[in-house]
This record gives sequence, structure tokens and C-alpha cells, in this order.
Amino acid sequence: MYQDKKIKAMIKLSEAQKGISLYLAILIMGILLAMALGLSTLSFFQIQMVKGMGDSVSAFYAADTGIERELYEKNATGTPPYVGTLDDRYYEIRILEPGEGDCPLEVNFCVQSVGIFKNTRRAIRITR
Repeated sequence: MYQDKKIKAMIKLSEAQKGISLYLAILIMGILLAMALGLSTLSFFQIQMVKGMGDSVSAFYAADTGIERELYEKNATGTPPYVGTLDDRYYEIRILEPGEGDCPLEVNFCVQSVGIFKNTRRAIRITR
């Protein structure tokens, strides 16, 4: 008799726990899915940032080309090119007089070149 009660109690207990394994499986799958989505989002933003760094370097070199061109043109002909292209990169050159903008009064001139590549802009300023 005691054995029958014990068996019936175990059967009742197992019937009451039938849904717990499904609940735990769904809970674990949800946690794993959330972790996977979080990691993929982080990876996406990291890829975008690395891509932006490449664009930044290209824009910087376009600005550097503008500075070099202005120094060459000023020495050669005395007339600056204000806008130039380098493949699919652009540079804009601006000559500042002493005291104009951030150009100090004690220099002869300031040259500012802004390189543009896609949506990225990088600027270089020199004084002489």
C-alpha cells in the first residue's frame, strides 16, 4: 500500500513537471537569441566604423594633396587652385590673411585645405 502511494505521488509530480522542460528550453533559446542579436549589432557598428576610418584616411590625403598643390602653385605661378579633384576625392583650398579667422597675426599667410571623400571631411591648416 505504501508502495502504491509512493508511485502515485511520483506520477503526479512528473505530470506536474511536464511543461517545465519546454519552458526552460524556450528561456535558454531566448537568451541565446538575444546574445546573438547583440553580438551581430556590435559587429555591424564595428564594420561601419572601420569603413569610416578608410574614408577618413582618403579624405585626409586629399586635403594633404590640396596643401601640396597650393604650395607648388604659389611658388610656381602665384595663383592658388581653390577646388581640385583627385579621382573621386575632392579638396578645397582657402587662403587666409594674417588675423583672418584663426590665422595668427605674426605669420605671412595661412592655407587651409579640406579633403572630401564620400561623406567624410578632413582639414589641414598650415602657416608660413
